[in-house]
Amino acid sequence: MTMFNINNLFLVLLASLLLAGVSCETTTYQGGERLYKTMCANCHMDSGEGLGTLIPPLAGSDYLGKNLDKLPCIVRYGLRDSITVNGKIYGENMAGMPGLSDIQITNLLNYINSAWGNNNPPYSFEEVQRLMGQCNK
Repeated sequence: MTMFNINNLFLVLLASLLLAGVSCETTTYQGGERLYKTMCANCHMDSGEGLGTLIPPLAGSDYLGKNLDKLPCIVRYGLRDSITVNGKIYGENMAGMPGLSDIQITNLLNYINSAWGNNNPPYSFEEVQRLMGQCNK
């Protein structure tokens, strides 16, 4: 085998291993789940139930499905308005996460929209980018 063929073989094997690792993830939105646990679970709790009358639930939340066009902006810039979730009013401000990239926000929202019984459609990266262009900062 020539050096060129060995290098090509190595690259093909490396790419195969990387792709195999991606396909072995146990959840569809594993990256989003990690972000949720790091960035959101302190307030919204591990299972998305929220915190009493202060922090709204994300689990089974009607607000998510009704506001899909606003969610990327809320994650990045926060929320300073009262909102109604499942018939209850929540007025606590939510801090934004301006350090998250658009792809991280896409992954995070796709996890939230599919976890805890939520069944909202997934976002594409391009859709999140488009919606970010409509944010009222």
